Amino acid sequence: MKKNLKRNLVMVAVLLFVCAAVYLNWSYNSRQGEADAAMVKAEDMAMAAADEAYLQTLAEEEQLSEGNSAYFASARLTRQQSRDEALSLLETAAAGEGASQETIDSAMASITTMATWSLQEAQVENLLLAKDFDDCVVYMTGDAVTVAVPAPEEGLSAAAVARITDTVTSETDYTAGQLRIIEVREN
Repeated sequence: MKKNLKRNLVMVAVLLFVCAAVYLNWSYNSRQGEADAAMVKAEDMAMAAADEAYLQTLAEEEQLSEGNSAYFASARLTRQQSRDEALSLLETAAAGEGASQETIDSAMASITTMATWSLQEAQVENLLLAKDFDDCVVYMTGDAVTVAVPAPEEGLSAAAVARITDTVTSETDYTAGQLRIIEVREN
């Protein structure tokens, strides 16, 4: 009887500690307040501007008569510059004196997402190179992935498109519907 009472008292004490921890966690999170609306809007605008600038550069570069290797080098540089600019804005937002914890958490989540995209882009590019593409550039955003590859005058074959689609969908969380392939014509 004494053992059961002692065991029950220990269980009640543990249950009280768990309940107290849940309450304190809820209380702490509910006091964090709202995200700084101006900072969130600035983050969203910076990300959208960087994505738009990169995609526009890809489209413009596709039309230039430069060699393919120059195109791909330029596209990689533009991708890196747009990411660096977005990261700088996010780091500034997170380091701001008046930044709320939610703003800091949001900025850190965005930075983590961009790091993940960078790793996945490099991985997909390496796999496409291994699958007999001469060169390529992959660019990921929140809702789409763009792959630029060299293409002959007649365009990519169905088999080449299938290899790209299979690589992207198997290595990332993107679907075939979220994939945009840009054919860079050989000169």
